[in-house]
Amino acid sequence: MTSRVLVLAVIAACNRGSSTAGAGSARPVPVKTVAAARDDVQVWRLGLGSVAAFQQVTVRTQVDGRLDAVKFIEGQAVKAGDVLAQIDPRPFDAQLLQAQGALRRDASQLDVARRQLERYTKLRAENLVADATVETYEAQVGQLEGAVKIDQAQIDTARLNLDYARIKAPLAGVTGVRLVDAGNIVHAADATGLVVITAIDPAAVFFTLPQDYLGEIVAAQQRGAVPVEIWNRDMTKQLGKDGRLAVLDNQINQTTATLRLKAFVDNGERTLWPNAFVKARILVDTRKNALVVPVLAVQQGPNGQFVYVVDNDGVAQMRTIKLELSTDTVAVLADSDKPNEGVRPGEQVVIEGQNQLRQGVKVTTGEHKGSGEPKGSGAPKGRGSAASAGPTASTVP
Repeated sequence: MTSRVLVLAVIAACNRGSSTAGAGSARPVPVKTVAAARDDVQVWRLGLGSVAAFQQVTVRTQVDGRLDAVKFIEGQAVKAGDVLAQIDPRPFDAQLLQAQGALRRDASQLDVARRQLERYTKLRAENLVADATVETYEAQVGQLEGAVKIDQAQIDTARLNLDYARIKAPLAGVTGVRLVDAGNIVHAADATGLVVITAIDPAAVFFTLPQDYLGEIVAAQQRGAVPVEIWNRDMTKQLGKDGRLAVLDNQINQTTATLRLKAFVDNGERTLWPNAFVKARILVDTRKNALVVPVLAVQQGPNGQFVYVVDNDGVAQMRTIKLELSTDTVAVLADSDKPNEGVRPGEQVVIEGQNQLRQGVKVTTGEHKGSGEPKGSGAPKGRGSAASAGPTASTVP
């Protein structure tokens, strides 16, 4: 008798549990939703890269001599033509004076030879001198004319060496560490220069993308200038804004199956420094008036991709979708006229709580306020949107 009572008690308890579970399952499921919208979606491709100097020159002496003075400060910004150092000019001054003296001597001799040639030419016309005498003076005039030209070339060389003795910046940029101190004897053949000047504004950025994006990049180039943005490695700070694609390399790296690209980026604030690792975003397309939802709304099922839509009665409806484009923040959906497929602009799609849903379940909604970009989307702050005008999103290869 006691055993039978215990069995009945267990059955009653199980029935009560089943009733409680049924009552719980009938409760609306709390979810968060975002309205699907039509918008212009910018398609960015994200790659890893490094900063390089726009131009870089090792400043060397072009003449031999003692380095008298260094006239720059390490790390100083210089303009093209600024004097960086001075080599002892006295040997070149002496060469200039010597060449000028030789020129005066040879020019005077040439003047005398020309007058004599003129005189003997007249005498030959009167048959008073032989032709050989005139020819001798003609040869002498030619030799002296050559000597004068050589003297003038030596003067030009001496002046050029004097100019080379004032070592000037060949381009605008920032000086590096001084490589030679004043007092040293420097030579044009020295392997080490005086200083390295790096032009950092604009900055050059080399980065790579998968070869699958080749068609998109080429199409973007054909449409015009291709914008490029430069970010730090964790995508929390934009380092360069007004960038533009300069070069798409003419071959694909067979080892990595990647494209190599080069961009020029304005760097007036010096946020980009040569050899720094960065991330580069390139705008390859803009989808006009696209149907967009947050990428977190898209689910994968046995029959393909789908989203949950909450109807006006607060009931979750499963809709199969065709995904045209997916980025790290938004999904671009294809339009569909079928009643159980696709999403219409303005419909509420579920972005949180999908794991508790199934077709026809009642829900309570908390509409996501703001830009439509759920937390954790991976987009740079303020750069991703599914329901605001002009969303932009990065795609990580």
